[in-house]
Amino acid sequence: MAALCIIFTTILFHLSSSRATAHPLKTRLFTNLIEPPTSPTVFFEVTRPIQTPKEPPCSSLVLQHDFGYTYGLPPVTVPYTPPTHCSSLDWSMVVLEWSAACKGTQYDRIFGVWLSGVEILRSCTAEPRASGIYWKVEKDITRFSSLLKQNQTLSVYLGNLITSVYTGVYHVNLTFHFYPKQDGGKGMGLASKLDSPADLILPISRTPPLNDGYWFLIENSTDVEQKQFSLPRNVYRAVLELYVSFHSDDEFWYANPPNEYVEANNLTDTPGNGAFREVVVRLDERVVGAVCPFTVIYTGGINPLLWRPITGIGSFDLPSYDIEITPFLGEILDKKNHTIKFSVTDALDVWYVDANLHLWLDGRKKKTKGKLMMYDAPPSQVNVLSKFKGLDGVFNTSGHRHISATGWVKSSHGKVTTHTVQRFGYRNWMKFGNDGNAQTVNQAIHSNYGVYFTLPSSNVYSIQLIRTFPLYLYTAAVDQTNTSYKDVTDVFLGFDEYSFRGERFGFSFSSLRNSQAARGYMVVQGSSVTSGLGSTGEVYRYDSTEGCYFRNVSSSNYTILHDYWSYLCSKRSPLGAENVFDGSSRFPFRRASLASYRQPENG
Repeated sequence: MAALCIIFTTILFHLSSSRATAHPLKTRLFTNLIEPPTSPTVFFEVTRPIQTPKEPPCSSLVLQHDFGYTYGLPPVTVPYTPPTHCSSLDWSMVVLEWSAACKGTQYDRIFGVWLSGVEILRSCTAEPRASGIYWKVEKDITRFSSLLKQNQTLSVYLGNLITSVYTGVYHVNLTFHFYPKQDGGKGMGLASKLDSPADLILPISRTPPLNDGYWFLIENSTDVEQKQFSLPRNVYRAVLELYVSFHSDDEFWYANPPNEYVEANNLTDTPGNGAFREVVVRLDERVVGAVCPFTVIYTGGINPLLWRPITGIGSFDLPSYDIEITPFLGEILDKKNHTIKFSVTDALDVWYVDANLHLWLDGRKKKTKGKLMMYDAPPSQVNVLSKFKGLDGVFNTSGHRHISATGWVKSSHGKVTTHTVQRFGYRNWMKFGNDGNAQTVNQAIHSNYGVYFTLPSSNVYSIQLIRTFPLYLYTAAVDQTNTSYKDVTDVFLGFDEYSFRGERFGFSFSSLRNSQAARGYMVVQGSSVTSGLGSTGEVYRYDSTEGCYFRNVSSSNYTILHDYWSYLCSKRSPLGAENVFDGSSRFPFRRASLASYRQPENG
């Protein structure tokens, strides 16, 4: 199965006279635009630069590889050994740096990086041009420190194709930067331990040999993939980290119409199953987690010209999702094998899903014990209202789910009761017009994830993560002929997050508002984009107890129109300072004065 995030662009009209494919036909497109000979273009995803310690890192180049024809082949593997040239294996931070260059014509490709089956990065490549491109991804991987201190097998799967037309080879360097721990720092109380990296991480992924990535492939709504595991007897906390990406018929799942619309209009090549998806995680037979994922748009998605050089939110570092399973430890601390299962509600081919099980071990006791006290996980509630005539119509989809559990674990730290709550709400408004040649999607996903530890001191240590993912999409096919058409597109994408962790006295918080708006058109002839325009603007604002970051950047057809960044906190932040953006503009296309131009430290 191809691990590709190919340009399955949303097209609402079949080039022939048939009306049987009016909704999003995912067609492979590549740009065939005349380009002036210039230096390589730097692509980037807007994100907050990692705040590294002042002490310089000890760095290791762990992989250097040219990904040519790698589709359908085993992952590229190299042995990883801890950095013996570093002065210490006690680090305050570890940063992964992926840097890559490519020249020619190529689709975007999904790829993953694993340490002995534990996924540490999922990403998508940028699409190259004749003059070449370069991009870099930096990710804080400190939470994987226990793995990095031992010998491992490092694996990368990037399924690429090389032909006479698709010539782009991805030249990749993968480097780990280890920052030595400084004197002082956090204490060793229980609250501090809960906030530290896990002592052991188990892969919940496929086992080699493989001719693809380590991820499980979920191909339909009844497909259930699973992995057995067993725990050490001295675990006192457990967190499942879930990785998800969607491709092929479900790359644009949020734009899929209900089956009744597909069948009534005989749209045999149109993906259906409606616009609701949730990734469901079971521990043995209990549902312990459900995620309605962020709608990542890959670098060739919808209109490839929109994402040059500013790529879609999350495209270079796809988000993962934590699921606290500590309340269930009393059910699985028994030396027996247990099973984690993955499924996707209403899935079409194909979803890539795997997970990492992070475990905290009691160094002073051989056995811990626990008990599940409360568990509530009713099925998700989904409602669809449809009204259509022929190829035009309106569809309203809504859904919600909640999961809660409470359990205690007794260890050398005492008896700790953990209460977890997961909630999400979903709504999607979809409209087809102009005889099925135009589609509008207006969607929002809201999630609330909370974990509350009642410590032996009766203090409560809390973790809370509230996320909102807004999406607006308009696409229409116009100026159609027998051999070509013009596709026009508007996109608004948001990733908003509020995070809190700590106790009443001694806590940290962060607030992120990341908004992206893009507009463009492309003229398509055959499978080539022969001309077009893509313009993108993004406003990124991050406030936290650790500091702030703001960036406002826009581009049009590879050219940066303006780029302003600042480490000042906004007026709305408790940390104070100027209000640099009031959030009223969804499409911040404007030129800043020359005095405000600054080049960002990390593109």
